[in-house]
Order: sequence, then structure tokens, then C-alpha cells
Amino acid sequence: MRILLAVDESENSHRAARYVGSLLRRTPDVSLTLFHVLKPMPRGLLEHGGSEDPATEAQLGGRLRDEQQAWIRKERESECQVLKGVCETLGQSGFDTSRVSKQFGHEDDIARNILEEAHSGQYETIVVGRYGTSLAKRLFGGGVTDQLLRDAKGFAIWVVE
Repeated sequence: MRILLAVDESENSHRAARYVGSLLRRTPDVSLTLFHVLKPMPRGLLEHGGSEDPATEAQLGGRLRDEQQAWIRKERESECQVLKGVCETLGQSGFDTSRVSKQFGHEDDIARNILEEAHSGQYETIVVGRYGTSLAKRLFGGGVTDQLLRDAKGFAIWVVE
């Protein structure tokens, strides 16, 4: 069984990790992936100014890709503590952390990024802690969890509150 646990730096993520770890610690055929979506890429790294000259355009495009990859590496390093902390929480709950892998996403739309990872990684289950949302978002379905519940077809969704 493949489970995707979407996490952030919140206590809700640690609560979800404790729940999953406690529930599945004696289930050896479960593999768990911790998935954290990085903050959005700065606008300056989304596109370059462009050029009429094809050689200059290629050079600008190459430099932009290098800068994007450097930004992603830097963000992964700085956000790695989020995944380490949740992994420690899993271990404290009795879950064998050798069955845990870690992945990052880096798009503006967190829910869409989680769903893309779930599809590409062929997970059966997505677990999320209830993300902190305002009353208005909860009432009108604008939160990450609500979007996952609405759009995740073919997955079991566990929402840990």
C-alpha cells in the first residue's frame, strides 16, 4: 500500500503523522511518502525578458533554467527541516522510518500539486491534516483540504483533524 502524507510546518501535519504512524506501525507492507510543497517560485524566475536574437534567447533560457534549479535546491535545503520533523514524529509513534521517503513540490496551487504527485506516484491514499482555513473558506470550499476532497478521484482521502 502506498500512502502520500502531505505536510507543512503546522501542528496539523504532526497530528496527521502521529495518527498514521500509530495506526500503521505494525503494517509492514505500507510505504509512506512525505510530500511538502515549497513556496511559489519568485516571479523574476518564471520568465526572462526575451530577445529577438535566437542565440541570446537560448542563452537567456539556459541561464533562467539554471537559476530556477538553484532556487529549488536552496528551498529544498531550507524546507528539509519540515520533512525531518514530521519523519521524527512518525518514528516517535512507532512507524519504521526506513519505509518513509520524502518528496517536494513547488507550484502555486498546493492541492493540484498534491494531486499530481499522487497520480504520478500511483498512491492509493492521500493523508492531510486539516489545513488552517478561515470560516469563509470552510463554508465556501476554498481550502486545500476541500479542494482535495472535491478533485481527488480514485483515491482514499484521510483528513486528520
